[in-house]
Amino acid sequence: MQPPGTIGQSSQLGTLAAAPAAHQPEWQDRPAYREACRALSSAPPLVTATEVRQLREALARLVTGDALVLQLGDCAESFHECTPRHTARKLDVINRLGNRLTELTGRGVIRIGRMGGQFAKPRSQAIERHAGLSMPPFRGHMINSEVATPAARAADPQRMVRAYEAGDRVQRLMRTYRQATGPAAVAAGPWSSHEALVIDYESRLVRRDPDTDDRYLGSAHLPWIGERTRQPAGGHVALLASVVNPVGCKIGPAADPEDVVRMCEVLDPAREPGRLVLIPRMGRDLVQEALPPIVRAVTHAGHPVIWLSDPMHGNTVRSLTGQKTRHLTDVVTEALRFRDVVEEHGQYAAGLHIEVAADDVTECIGGSVTDDDLRRHYTSLCDPRLNAEQATELLEAWVKGTVTCRS
Repeated sequence: MQPPGTIGQSSQLGTLAAAPAAHQPEWQDRPAYREACRALSSAPPLVTATEVRQLREALARLVTGDALVLQLGDCAESFHECTPRHTARKLDVINRLGNRLTELTGRGVIRIGRMGGQFAKPRSQAIERHAGLSMPPFRGHMINSEVATPAARAADPQRMVRAYEAGDRVQRLMRTYRQATGPAAVAAGPWSSHEALVIDYESRLVRRDPDTDDRYLGSAHLPWIGERTRQPAGGHVALLASVVNPVGCKIGPAADPEDVVRMCEVLDPAREPGRLVLIPRMGRDLVQEALPPIVRAVTHAGHPVIWLSDPMHGNTVRSLTGQKTRHLTDVVTEALRFRDVVEEHGQYAAGLHIEVAADDVTECIGGSVTDDDLRRHYTSLCDPRLNAEQATELLEAWVKGTVTCRS
C-alpha cells in the first residue's frame, strides 16, 4: 500500500497518477493503519450519487441570481456531538438562519452544513507545549485527541473508522431531515460539507455512480480544499479533480491569480456551472486589495464559479484575556467588502461560509458578547464560532449593506 499523503493506483482512483499532499498524518506504521484503510474501502458511501447530483444542479441554478448559499457549522466537529440531539440542534440553527436570509432577501437559500465529516484540521505549527511538554497540536478528531498529552496527541489511524461511523450517524439524520421537507424543498438542503484534508480517508470513499459510472466522493456532498492545500499539482486538487461532486476551495490573501486560475483549470476544465465554489478568506484589511485581481483572472478564464465569502478565518485575533477570537464588526466588514469587489466585476456574490455554533457560545466579540464574556462559554475545539444571534446580525448587515452590529 502506498504511503499516506499520496494518491495512486492502490486507491479507489484507478490510474490517477500519484500526487504529493500536504498536512497529512504520519501513521502508516501504526498497526491499525491497513485495517482502517481496508474497512473504509469496503464501506458504503455516506452520501449517494443522486444527492450529489441534486446539490450540483441546485448550485448550477445560482447563475440566475435567484438564490443564495449559506454554508455554516462548527470549525471542528466533535465525535461526542454526533448524536441525534446535537445534530437536531445544528440542523435547527441552519434552518432558522436560512429562513431568516430568505425573509430578508426574498430569495431561496441553499443550506450547506459544515457537518458529517469536519473532523480534520491543518495546523500552522507542528509542535505545541503544554505543562512543559512538547506534543503535536490537536488536528481534529479524525487524527488525534484534544486532550493535551503526548499519547493522546499521537496520530491514530483507527480514528478514521470512528470518523466514518460518526459521519454516518449525522448524514442519516440529515437525509431524514431533507426527506421530511418534501420534494419541492429538497434542493435547499441542508447538505453536508467538510474540508477534504486526510487523503487516506477521502480517497477510500470514492465510489461509482451506478447510473452514470462517474466517480464521486462518498464522504460529503460538497468537499472543499483549504488555503494550505490548494496546490494545482497537489494531491488534494488531484483527488477532487477526479470526482463529479461540486467542490470548493478557500483562497487566502497571498494567493497568486495565475495560480488560482491553474487550480480552476484542473478542477473545472469543462467550465460547468455548479461545479466550483471559490471561498476567499482574506481579512477585512486585505480583501479589497487581494481579491480584485483574482476575480478578474478567474472571470477572464471563463470559469463560472460560485463566489462565497468566508469572512472569519482572516480575522482571528487574540483577546485581552489571551484567547483566540474574532470581532463581529471585522467579520461583517470583510463580507461587505467581498460583495462590493465581486459585484464591481460583474459577478454574483452568492453568499457566506461561516463558523456558527448551535449553542449560545461566547467565542466571538460582538453583539452581547464582550471581551470579558469569552471565558463564560468557550467550547470550540479549534477556532472561535459565532452564536446564532451574532450570525443573524451578520446576515442582516449583509443584506442592508452596512456595519451596524455592536462590537
